[in-house]
Amino acid sequence: MLVVDFMTKISVYSQRSVNSTSDLLRRHRLLETDSKSLRSMNGSRRNSGSSLVSSSSASSNLSHLEEDSWILWGRIVNEWEEVRKKKEKQLKDLVRKGIPHHFRAIVWQLLCNAQNMPIKDQYSELLKMTSPCEKLIRRDIARTYPEHEFFKEKDSLGQEVLFNVMKAYSLVDREVGYCQGSAFIVGLLLMQMPEEEAFCVFVKLMQDYRLRELFKPSMAELGLCMYQFEYMIQEQLPELHMHFQAQSFHTSMYASSWFLTIFLTSFPLPVATRIFDIFMCEGLEIVFRVGLAILQMNQAELIQLDMEGMLQHFQKVIPHQLDSGPDKVIQAAYQVKYNAKKMKKLEKEYTTIKTKEMEEQVEIKRLRTENRLLKQRIDTLEKKGAPRYSEESVLQLERELVQARLKEAESQCALKEMQDKILDIEKRNTALPDDTNVARLQEELIGVKLREVEAVTGLKELRQQVRDLEEHWQRHLARTAGRWKDSPKKNTLSELQDELMSVRLREAEAQAELRETRQRMLELETQNQIHSNQLRRAEQESRCLQERMQTLTVQNKDLNVQLQGIKRRQAEIECKNKEEVMAVRLREADNIAAMAELQQQISELEIQKEEGKVQGQLNHTDSSQYIRDLKDQITELKHEIFCLKGQRGLGSQPTFDGIHIINHYVEDDESCQSSDEDEVKHPTLQDTQKRRGGPIRLHPNLRDMDSEEEEEEEEEDGEALRLSVPQSGSHKSTTV
Repeated sequence: MLVVDFMTKISVYSQRSVNSTSDLLRRHRLLETDSKSLRSMNGSRRNSGSSLVSSSSASSNLSHLEEDSWILWGRIVNEWEEVRKKKEKQLKDLVRKGIPHHFRAIVWQLLCNAQNMPIKDQYSELLKMTSPCEKLIRRDIARTYPEHEFFKEKDSLGQEVLFNVMKAYSLVDREVGYCQGSAFIVGLLLMQMPEEEAFCVFVKLMQDYRLRELFKPSMAELGLCMYQFEYMIQEQLPELHMHFQAQSFHTSMYASSWFLTIFLTSFPLPVATRIFDIFMCEGLEIVFRVGLAILQMNQAELIQLDMEGMLQHFQKVIPHQLDSGPDKVIQAAYQVKYNAKKMKKLEKEYTTIKTKEMEEQVEIKRLRTENRLLKQRIDTLEKKGAPRYSEESVLQLERELVQARLKEAESQCALKEMQDKILDIEKRNTALPDDTNVARLQEELIGVKLREVEAVTGLKELRQQVRDLEEHWQRHLARTAGRWKDSPKKNTLSELQDELMSVRLREAEAQAELRETRQRMLELETQNQIHSNQLRRAEQESRCLQERMQTLTVQNKDLNVQLQGIKRRQAEIECKNKEEVMAVRLREADNIAAMAELQQQISELEIQKEEGKVQGQLNHTDSSQYIRDLKDQITELKHEIFCLKGQRGLGSQPTFDGIHIINHYVEDDESCQSSDEDEVKHPTLQDTQKRRGGPIRLHPNLRDMDSEEEEEEEEEDGEALRLSVPQSGSHKSTTV
């Protein structure tokens, strides 16, 4: 109710502010009294320097500038919609100069449009619910403004309302839940307004001011801000950027808290509150500007410091530089160059980089998982195959691999021959005419023959006609031979008849020539048709050959792919075989080394026994017990040797000397030769087995004539051991 009364009085005050100065002062005192009562009801909620009202200035008169500011902000609050639309630039200038503390609560709500949010009605219901983040919130509440009176006492009203707001938001936005830096922002809001209004303003800040992206578990937006801020440093402060790079002083080491808490944990509270005023109006841009201004002001000192010194400078020196007030740093902040378009471009670049990094991380994770599964599979196979994979089995696998290669080569040759045969048959098939072409050619041949017969018949008729005309002409000449002396009329008639006969003869000749010309034309047409058919058949054959060539190309590619796959599988098999051979040889080398150590111990014990015998002759009282101890030790060593012999499988596995193993390592590293070549280079493996891995021979040769008890013990224990220790290819026996 006090808040509503406070808002009502502000509105009345702003409407009547032009009446008189005395009325203004009276209303101001009334508002100040109400604000004091509101603070006392909320648990003495005060800010050290920029809270609701300062204790030192509570009883003083307002200056004329403050009075004008009150009048102006009262009008702005009363006519907010009109001022926000028409005088946005003037409003920004006023916010940069500072919002009066009495108006800060309502102006912040108006700036972020949080005055009429539906979620405000759900606040009381949210407090009744249980949040999974309650323990974290309780743990961090004591760390939030620990020196401020409103929050420093444990279980105080300030800590309780801070817990309520943080708990309510963790229930509203379960993806973000709770993040430690957000408590400082909520604490500042609670210094200015009740918890319901602070909750609404905080929800708006998280939704509309990019804070939600900053506080997400991935903190992708914080990485983007670091990327953009580092670019601004590189562009405007290149020397300082180079110094940071040389000292490995990353941007996130000093600037992450600036963006997460809007300088609330880095600067004095009055300065941070003024910056928060501008943040409510302009967004995160002011954080970039103030951050770069701070670096510009301290560039000379920072360049002289190392990493630890720079951290101390940011934590202790810079906050004291701002004790005089925020005006200097805010003025310097608006001298900083800030390009919004460039920031958008940097955001796109950062998104692209992060997308690639995510893809690479996914691929790396997939490869690691695959590698882990393969290692598990290899371990499983080694455990299963360790007792089965002997040297002979490896050699058998190598021989099978060689046979498989030979069969593959034979198959490739047979496949090549079959492909050549198929091509030859297809060529022959294409050379043979098909049935349709033969039928068409036969029809054309019949037509040509018919036309030829007609032409020959016409020619015969013409020749017959010419012969008839010649005979008729001869008869005419014979009849007219004796009529040269007739009258002129008869001579004229005869001439006309002669001329008529000549015309008929020429007509017959012309018809004959015409028939011959037509015959020639028919022959030419026939040849043209034949050539056209030949050309068409050639085109068809060309198309068929092209299609065949494409098919063969595709088949060739498929065969190449198959061949590459076979080669790859073959290489994998070879690698596996080499790894198996290497594992067998390593185990063999370990067994040989263990056997050599045991044989060395046996030799030492034999020497000690001989010494003991000599000493026992001098001292008969201790020799029996000493020899008995040596026998026990030799029996234990014999048992261990038999165990190792059993593991090695002396009946089926060859042994290898150390030189052979070292040579094999060098050869595998340098040339990756196959195990077959190793067998060729080291033909004396079985000889080495015979020479060094011979069986242990047992025969009775242990007698001690010092006492009868020892003879009875030897009879009970059976035959004693005589162990042959190989040295330099010869047998050297030592009797115990």
